[in-house]
Amino acid sequence: MATALPVDIGTLITRTPGVRGGRPYIADAGVSVRTIVYMERHGLTAQEIANKWPHLSLAQVHAALAYYYANKEQMDLDMAELEEEERKLEEEWLRSKEAK
Repeated sequence: MATALPVDIGTLITRTPGVRGGRPYIADAGVSVRTIVYMERHGLTAQEIANKWPHLSLAQVHAALAYYYANKEQMDLDMAELEEEERKLEEEWLRSKEAK
């Protein structure tokens, strides 16, 4: 019986300039850490997230959450800035629809 080789968990999360805005994502899956965090914030467990996205392993989901908690202050700041940007864009869009 062959034994599985250990996985270097440092290889599970990556950042690439120009991909996902340079924000961290799950390597070989393309799902952002932020997406995993949002799902967890909406009540899904790591297992439920892995079940919902069959191309993600439970290890990848846990790695994304570990990355978030290890970098929580910066990630929360970045996510708040993105949410504010989205809110402003939505307001502009709604105003443009009302003006028509």
